[in-house]
Amino acid sequence: MYHTIEFTVDATVALEISPKHWQEQVLIEKGSRLRVQTRPYVVEIDDQLVEVADLFLEDGTATRMVPFESFSFVDE
Repeated sequence: MYHTIEFTVDATVALEISPKHWQEQVLIEKGSRLRVQTRPYVVEIDDQLVEVADLFLEDGTATRMVPFESFSFVDE
């Protein structure tokens, strides 16, 4: 299921184009909206638990470990 999210901060993410291509660094500006599937999980960073998600975009690209604090879900 795809959800619309809106970024609450400027975020530079590593976009996975395909397994055969290198990751591309992309700036997603605050206020940008994307349709994504989310795969949430928790990681430990600097001795703190942080909620993150892998985001799978409609165009088949993906980005990993995006902190939940950097985006919010948009009601449609």
